[in-house]
Amino acid sequence: MNLRYHYLFWKMALYLIEQKHYRILNLSQEQDEIWFESTVLKEPDVIRLRLKDLDWGAWLERDIDQTIRNAEMIRRKRHKRTLKMKNLYITTYPPVDGGVGTFTQNGGNEHAVVESILIDEAAGKETLNEEPIFTDGDWELPPDVLEANVEWMRSRAVSASTKQVKKERELFDRGKPFFTYLFITVQLIMFAVLEMNGGSQDPQALIEYGAKYNPLIIEGEWWRLITPIFLHIGLLHLLMNTLALYYLGSAVERIYGRFRFVFIYMLSGIAGSFASYLFTSNLSAGASGAIFGCFGALLYFGVLYPKIFFRTMGFNIIAVILLNLAFGFTIPGIDNAGHLGGLSGGFLAAGIVSVPGKHRIFRQLLILAATVVLIGVFYAGDRQSNPSDWDINTVNGVAQEKIADEEWMEAEELLNEVIETGTPNAETYFYLSYAEIKLGKTEAAKENLMRSIEKRDDFHEAHYNLALILIDSGDREEALTHAEKAYSLNKKDDKYKRLVDELEGGS
Repeated sequence: MNLRYHYLFWKMALYLIEQKHYRILNLSQEQDEIWFESTVLKEPDVIRLRLKDLDWGAWLERDIDQTIRNAEMIRRKRHKRTLKMKNLYITTYPPVDGGVGTFTQNGGNEHAVVESILIDEAAGKETLNEEPIFTDGDWELPPDVLEANVEWMRSRAVSASTKQVKKERELFDRGKPFFTYLFITVQLIMFAVLEMNGGSQDPQALIEYGAKYNPLIIEGEWWRLITPIFLHIGLLHLLMNTLALYYLGSAVERIYGRFRFVFIYMLSGIAGSFASYLFTSNLSAGASGAIFGCFGALLYFGVLYPKIFFRTMGFNIIAVILLNLAFGFTIPGIDNAGHLGGLSGGFLAAGIVSVPGKHRIFRQLLILAATVVLIGVFYAGDRQSNPSDWDINTVNGVAQEKIADEEWMEAEELLNEVIETGTPNAETYFYLSYAEIKLGKTEAAKENLMRSIEKRDDFHEAHYNLALILIDSGDREEALTHAEKAYSLNKKDDKYKRLVDELEGGS
């Protein structure tokens, strides 16, 4: 083959790499066939260059059939619904037996569409100038081409491909993870601290060391949106989140760099805690929100580099996210509000800091979106100051904290408001009766204890307190009935037995 076509082959390869941002999928050992894949969202998805003098149409037909099969394999491997490919033959002359008819229509199937194009002596330049992907190039060839010219063009194309691969690898290696391991160390230390002070599954220990507990957050302990990130409930919870942080945190820290990673991780954790605070009343802790924030950061990386994302990890990341959310919606006890809050927070945080060296207007739009979201969140959070918007467990928790602080009147006012406008349960009436006893409102406390027992007859504390009030009012027989009921429900409490004995001895 004329050296001019070898030169054209490598010139087209260099053009696709440098100008159109295609990457080499495969280079044949003979270096006469190159498969390219687009690294950006443009068509065609795949381009094949084949340097060969076409002698016979039958060979050409077989080669096109094999190319279509290879295109289908690439489509399936990339999980694409459709794949469009251009298959270019660079040859001196068309096949001698008229095989050029093969190029009159596209080949393949509805999922993998392959368009074959002939670049030959007669119409090579005109054909390239008519192809949209090549119209920006200069395809005027020098009249005389030497081996040195071909080697120079080939080396330029190979060098450009090497630089391209190196640049892609640098996206995933901006230094060794440091803060990932630091966060893992902190959560392991805090787990040990919990275990030495009541246990990681003990509610009181969790509350004492900073778990997300709505009543205390409402009372002003906003630092509880941060501390839950480093606490875990049980060994299995710790192991699962530590393993997830090791893999996801390392990946995000390598992509975004150390300090961007800290920003993403902490903001995601806070967003997860805040979402949990807004939408669930359960006591909760764990790094799940921050870990889902790492998922969000990887999704934002996919927005910036969609081709690289889906070629490397995209489908696995999306599948894991969907699987975890599905578990959260079907298995009780999983805080999906925290997961979704962390996922959103991580995506927005990654948009704010962006990948190093990658700044686009989309980043500014994300900052605006984050601002709008935060305003909405704080507006929703401000509604938490109205007890009528709280769930009953949160109301009871806040009342319990006020009683512990001897704020009897505040507790009474809070509980009366909820009883009038909400859906009180047995604990609501019990806490109200306790505050009323401290305020000297014995009759009102008696009525509320009876309402508490009506709601839940196995409430042994309510039976005991009612027995004490009945003793003071002189109704010892009924007091004995409630004391015996309290003791039958909880025989481990010695004070119940002592009260029963005292009443039986005095009767």
